[in-house]
Amino acid sequence: MKKPELLCTAANLDELVKVIEAGADAVSIGHERYGLRVAGNFEVEEIRKATEAAHARGAKVYVSVNALFHNDDLEGLPEYLKTLEEIGVDAIVFGDTAVVMIARQIGLKVPLHWNAEVLTTNYETMNYWGRKGATRAFVARELNMDAIVEIKENAEVEIQVQVHGITCIFHSRRDLVTNYEKFMGQEPKPASMDRKLFITEEKRDDLQYPIFEDRNGTHIMSAEDICILEYLDELMDAEIDSFKIEGIMKDTDYNVKVVSAYRRAIDAYAEGPEAFLNNIGNLMEEIRAIQPSHRELTTGFFFKEQVY
Repeated sequence: MKKPELLCTAANLDELVKVIEAGADAVSIGHERYGLRVAGNFEVEEIRKATEAAHARGAKVYVSVNALFHNDDLEGLPEYLKTLEEIGVDAIVFGDTAVVMIARQIGLKVPLHWNAEVLTTNYETMNYWGRKGATRAFVARELNMDAIVEIKENAEVEIQVQVHGITCIFHSRRDLVTNYEKFMGQEPKPASMDRKLFITEEKRDDLQYPIFEDRNGTHIMSAEDICILEYLDELMDAEIDSFKIEGIMKDTDYNVKVVSAYRRAIDAYAEGPEAFLNNIGNLMEEIRAIQPSHRELTTGFFFKEQVY
């Protein structure tokens, strides 16, 4: 059986090495100047060191360049893409057409992975981008299992699915937290991930939606974490190419243990259904034991009927 790639985010070089040693085949990194919701800001020299460290361990490095670029943001982008190619990163993740256009203009040879968040909902659009140079597409988190399987059956590119972690439910270019604090007469502070801010609903104050700001604006994240560990067999039967663990807003110890559990689940099912069934209960208990008490584990939209 073909094993899918196991991909995890990394906030720094130390975490990158540890998640690879825990079983990740590839690591996603970036810098907020060019990427949306990256786990940590890797400067160019840090990307070089990360790529060397990953390659020395037989793993790949993907760099997120999936920001929504305004005119002023394009300055320096061609040079950045050229530098990533020179460093030897294994793929560049894009969402904005500008990246493809610039890649063509400068003759970039690095593989491109299309991740446009909510836009990646059908195989025709994914195949369109495949013909424009993309080698992989990341399916939207709002798709159910049937839709994902249908996409894989008809896709001309590799398919990547998020199997674990937090998701973004709202993004605005505006600094909503800063503006709110000013309106309330407070002295605004940097609303980074480190502040651990969250918002709640009036009638559901038990749910905490993390919120933070960076140079790309405001991001509101889900109150729950996706966990598809128990159903990896279905995704592996569908021959999904890459499973992504989203590790932002989690510490290294948590991410390492999650990667390890998914690694063992993948390897068990590759060995056979019986091995998977014999191990999956214990692996789920490992995940539940480290899951923050205020964040429920759910299967997201994987088994929800889509109503349009």
